[in-house]
Amino acid sequence: MEEIVDTFLDYLTVERGLSRHTRAAYERDLANYVAFLHRMGIASLSSAGKDHIAAFLFSLQQAKRAPATVARHLAAIKAFYRFLVTEGMAPTNPAAEIASPKPRSRLPGVLTVGEIEQLLDAASPTTILGMRDRAILETLYATGLRVSELTGLNVEDLDLTGGVVRCLGKGGRERIVPIGSICARYVGLYLDRARPVLDRRFNRRLFLNRQGGTLTRQTVHKLIYRYAQQAGITKRVGPHTLRHSFATHLLDNGADLRVVQEMLGHADISTTQIYTHLTLRKLRNVYLQAHPRA
Repeated sequence: MEEIVDTFLDYLTVERGLSRHTRAAYERDLANYVAFLHRMGIASLSSAGKDHIAAFLFSLQQAKRAPATVARHLAAIKAFYRFLVTEGMAPTNPAAEIASPKPRSRLPGVLTVGEIEQLLDAASPTTILGMRDRAILETLYATGLRVSELTGLNVEDLDLTGGVVRCLGKGGRERIVPIGSICARYVGLYLDRARPVLDRRFNRRLFLNRQGGTLTRQTVHKLIYRYAQQAGITKRVGPHTLRHSFATHLLDNGADLRVVQEMLGHADISTTQIYTHLTLRKLRNVYLQAHPRA
């Protein structure tokens, strides 16, 4: 079974162009499924049916896994069996009629404009790493990039004169995102004074670690957490918090939902619409506080 899973994973990477992070998620979820089948005494995928898949999902629920996690496992299994049917390795997709559990609706965490300013100001551009970190924070908030998109940027992806950055998003989709003048100023400072000191390996990545290597997602998470603590922000803050704040603040100030969708790189506008709930909640709170008959 493991060899067939490996074939599917190669298909995801080569044919569908999925990122290594997405491939790793499929690999983990399918490994859990295959391990469950082994424990059930199922020797081949052709012997596994709808009841076995349902039992696997139930075992995840019994293990107190979140609905979203269960739904993700089911999505991986469905995609896997679709591939097997297409390749003639399975007659039908036993997972096709299994309904996905509804994940709990959870609105993303967002910082206020004041908290954003506190966070950005905590990264003082007075040292080499301070200049780099300020440029990273400014870029995340100014563009709404995912952390993987940020760490994947090359120097040539940036056009400070035109005020745009080109990034490669999910599924290998390229998009152009504008950057503001303040962000451009701090990124320009980093390029002029900090990056030449860090670049000891002729690395084309835009943001480098202190050894001149490619910056990891984990490093970005850690530096944001550190600056949030320094700024006295008690909320949980990570790279996606800046992405959420970017979208919410644009919509709060009248940006068109379709334009925000394009900047975020969402394939489906329903993904972007979650931010309208945040904006509507804010409007309702203002109404309740201000209207005499609320």
